Amino acid sequence: MAVISSIKAGALLAALTLLSSVTANPVPYFNATGEEPPRVGKRCTGTINSAASVAAAVQCTTIVIQAFTMTAGTTLTIAAPSGASITMQGDITFPYYQWAGPLMVVTGTSVTFDGGGHQLIGNGASYWDGLGGSGGKTKPAPLLRINHSGTFKNVKVLNAPMRSVAIGGASVTVSGLNIDNSAGDATTLGHNTDGFDVSSNGPVTISGCTIHTQDDCLAINRGTGITFTGNTCNGPTHGISIGSINSDTTVSNVVISNNVLNGGGNGLRIKTDATATNSFVTGVTYSGNTMTGVTGYGVLIDESYPSTLGTPGTGVIISGVKFTGTNTIAVTSSAKRLEINCGSTTSCPGTWDLSGLKITGGSAGAIKNVATSGGTY
Repeated sequence: MAVISSIKAGALLAALTLLSSVTANPVPYFNATGEEPPRVGKRCTGTINSAASVAAAVQCTTIVIQAFTMTAGTTLTIAAPSGASITMQGDITFPYYQWAGPLMVVTGTSVTFDGGGHQLIGNGASYWDGLGGSGGKTKPAPLLRINHSGTFKNVKVLNAPMRSVAIGGASVTVSGLNIDNSAGDATTLGHNTDGFDVSSNGPVTISGCTIHTQDDCLAINRGTGITFTGNTCNGPTHGISIGSINSDTTVSNVVISNNVLNGGGNGLRIKTDATATNSFVTGVTYSGNTMTGVTGYGVLIDESYPSTLGTPGTGVIISGVKFTGTNTIAVTSSAKRLEINCGSTTSCPGTWDLSGLKITGGSAGAIKNVATSGGTY
């Protein structure tokens, strides 16, 4: 009897010891995607008016940003709690300082960000040297990285040193942004000042934005379920682009609709690296876009990047490209209306529907290694 009691006591002691260990060293919870669960914030209002105020402010589910100048060489990271509401009540200025960046990052789940028309001021003119990312001054980029789900709206992004806005968050809608790098047009100093760069699991919707850049208005580098609609692209833009596409990359289910482009070297473009392998661009729909004053190519689909119309590769499969409704593109006298440079009919399979495409001006280009139907070009 005493032996049994001793065994029971020993088992109880072992169980208590194990429980103590688990309590003191809890195993972190991860959801099915391998990500940590959304962070729960406090029901309070936090104010950001300096770099030092951020840590306390992001504990609250209501965050107010007042006008201030960010500390040079430091990323303004707003790691918002789940469901947080962020509003701007003043401009944020990022002082000149040569470093890699980014200048600002927003993260979180189901976050609403309303800039109220206020500005993120990048002081691009202090960096611009005509070289972009190819040399000269070190330029922080991007100015803004949107890595949260939810919404981001009503912000003016002024004079980005290089790339303007990068989107990595999934299930996010971006609207009403004014990306203004027009000062970089002077003596072609602004360079690599992309408007939007998208690398996201999606879905992502970008709508109602005005973008003035010296590079791509939009560049989709990776992702699925991406919609770019009702936007206006101005300046010496490189156009609305998919790519460049590197190896082991997929872009799918893209809708480019009801956008306006004024001027620029390209209208609509898909560019894939000549040496890329195991990559796919599939399900791209263009509808209702209007473009004028295009000086290079109305539509350019090219598998030879970084060359233009060089020897194309075959390691990126481009399929399901279609132009629906009416896409009207007017190019200048020296421009090409349409160029398609596929490496083979295997890398550009099927028949692409160009019935909703009308390009005027300039001269005809060539269509290589792909079957097409319809359209006027």
